[in-house]
Amino acid sequence: MKFRVTIEPDEDGVFVAECPALPGCISQGKTRDEAMANIRDAIQGYLTSLKKHGEPIPSGITEEIIEVPV
Repeated sequence: MKFRVTIEPDEDGVFVAECPALPGCISQGKTRDEAMANIRDAIQGYLTSLKKHGEPIPSGITEEIIEVPV
């Protein structure tokens, strides 16, 4: 599955990663790559918890690219 993730540096220079489709699924890292690895682990843990408790798993994202003339 694919989930959208946002990554932003905070005021201390730490990269904060969040998965909006999974409320409360947030992680961080000293580098962008570390934040990506950590949020991947957090998403996996979140999905495992949902399965364990019999809760529905949100659908992943589907995206299309639209080209428009400028």
